[in-house]
Amino acid sequence: MEQAKRLLKDSAAARFTVLFMISILMFGTYWFQDGLSPLKPLFESQLGLTSSQFGMLVSSTTWANLALMIIVGGMALDRWGIRKTGIILAVIATIGAYVVAFGSKGAFGESKRAMMTSMVIGRILFGIGLETTCVLISRTIVKWFKGYELAFAMGLNLLVGRLGSFMAISFGLDIGGGRLDTALIASASIILFGTILFLAYLIFDVRLDRQMGVTGRASKEDEFKFADFVKLITDHSFIFISLLCVAFYSAVFPFLQYAPDLLVSKFGFTFTLPHMGGMTFWQKVSAYLHNGPKVSGLIPLGTMVFTPIFGRLVDKKGHAASIMIIGSVLLIFAHITLSVLNNIVLGYLGLFALGVAFSLVPAAMWPSVAKIVAENRIGTAYATMFTIQNYGLAAFYWGIGKVLDMVNPTVLAQIEQARRDLLSQGMSLEEVSSRIDEMRVTGQIAPYNYTFPILMLVALGVISIFLALQLKRADRRQNYGLERPSGH
Repeated sequence: MEQAKRLLKDSAAARFTVLFMISILMFGTYWFQDGLSPLKPLFESQLGLTSSQFGMLVSSTTWANLALMIIVGGMALDRWGIRKTGIILAVIATIGAYVVAFGSKGAFGESKRAMMTSMVIGRILFGIGLETTCVLISRTIVKWFKGYELAFAMGLNLLVGRLGSFMAISFGLDIGGGRLDTALIASASIILFGTILFLAYLIFDVRLDRQMGVTGRASKEDEFKFADFVKLITDHSFIFISLLCVAFYSAVFPFLQYAPDLLVSKFGFTFTLPHMGGMTFWQKVSAYLHNGPKVSGLIPLGTMVFTPIFGRLVDKKGHAASIMIIGSVLLIFAHITLSVLNNIVLGYLGLFALGVAFSLVPAAMWPSVAKIVAENRIGTAYATMFTIQNYGLAAFYWGIGKVLDMVNPTVLAQIEQARRDLLSQGMSLEEVSSRIDEMRVTGQIAPYNYTFPILMLVALGVISIFLALQLKRADRRQNYGLERPSGH
């Protein structure tokens, strides 16, 4: 006990300082991941991309991970440890983000094809760093918080990540000042700042390992064995929680990329705020509540409030599998209100329900993995889950855009014609984007019909409920204690 009391992680101040430092990297990667969402109209008006091409660009984040790169990274994490793996991943994510930013600026060629190719390459590099960095951060939190406030710490980490999503969706367009390349360079710089803080965290990691007598390299008992991976992917509880992960997140993350455009098209919201001078307080509130990016940002904002609360609830009360079922039900309600129904009040309720679901399920899911899997295999477990998740994300990032183009050929033609006409008049890219936004608001360009693309996500909610029920049944047989509080 005396030795345990001397460990750095026994200090709550040290634990939460570490959590802050590593979560800023999560903040940056989430910002860049979701930061394309409010920029969709700029990709269309300034680069001439279609919804399918936009979806392909977002989807390319997952491509390397479909080739099992996350699992390779997770195995590297289990073998090499946090420090070496973390440095490599953070640098790759940062480089990828800057390649996207400068690619949009025409640094690697000014043709549409050259810009698209360079941006896709950058997103692939960013994706390699993004998902495996999430695994790395989750593994680091387990290292410092297992036996303490694990679910709460994971909830706080998600809070910071969702804050990045909220800021990117709500203010990414404003920061760019109407220019796509400026917005992307700002986003890449935030990842760079997170990488610098992560490097500073490594001082804490070295000190803790020295206290625990860890060399930074796995022991013979801890070294990765393929038999361990086979055991992992044949465990019923792990199978169900992994499939639940892909179904649930495929219904949320792709939606966030299209949410601002959906609200503009379906409910007549705007992309930019009007001049606020002379407005009363309630007029300003109304303007914010009718702005697509600002309202879409409320989804990750809601998770910032609820995820730590629900994480603490899981720590104290348990019922993780049951909470995942409730979250899946809310997911269905949310997407029905945003696809089939046309009532703006129900639309707001749907967005709120999606935010709550987006808090409930992760707050219960990720700590549950630490109960199912041995700590020295957490890296591989999280990596496997993220890899499976990426198959769903790749399909729906691109699939929503593809279906959107298929059911809206007139809108595509109108946007492209307007873009060509305005450019031929000598307008700047910012002026073209602003004018096309005005034409959409006034009805000169028809709104996108999002009914069928979003209705596809309702089916994922039904699948999520089924998988959560199966997970609960499997836990009764295997007795991992998913329904019990942390530490029991």
